[in-house]
Amino acid sequence: MRKTIVAVLVAALLWFVMFSPWTAPHINFWYTMTCSALTLTTLSTVWCREWLKDLRFSPRAVAAGLSIAFVLWWVFWTGDKVSQWMFGFARGQVDMIYSMKGGMPPAVIALLLLLVIGPAEEIFWRGFIQRRMMARWGANTGLIAATACYTLVHLPSLNFMLIVAAGVVGGCWGLIYHFFPQSLTALIISHAVWDACAFVLFPF
Repeated sequence: MRKTIVAVLVAALLWFVMFSPWTAPHINFWYTMTCSALTLTTLSTVWCREWLKDLRFSPRAVAAGLSIAFVLWWVFWTGDKVSQWMFGFARGQVDMIYSMKGGMPPAVIALLLLLVIGPAEEIFWRGFIQRRMMARWGANTGLIAATACYTLVHLPSLNFMLIVAAGVVGGCWGLIYHFFPQSLTALIISHAVWDACAFVLFPF
């Protein structure tokens, strides 16, 4: 369990650097995020190689991943409209998230999200962290703990909309992994495609 805690602390430090108002203005977000993704994938591979056994690419996994991404995009599209109606600050905070697209061509961002960042987050948060927490504390507690960690690392952003979005989407992927622990491939596809669609191809 010590390695799991250390890994979460490493992720928290990386997310602080990327998102906090004290550090974010001084870095290139996409270079840092790519390095963070590679770091987390390395930790997952060194400390929890079990996730490699769940990588089974098949037409069914691809279809499931695309379907999950499609449903989540519509959930967030609806949530975006509802949040703007409920909270006057919502649009401004969402625009702050999209302002991170500066400094990198959109096509490059989409490729990074599809090929590096999206897959790395699922490998780390579900394939490593949630897997270990579920094994240690049981499926339900492990789901709650892993989702809480994924949500809390976004706190340094001080962006309510980003924190809520992380909790919702992390909870959805975590819930699927909770009931279908062999679904890591579909979740990787889902996360990668959802990231690219929500951030570059079809932003809210």
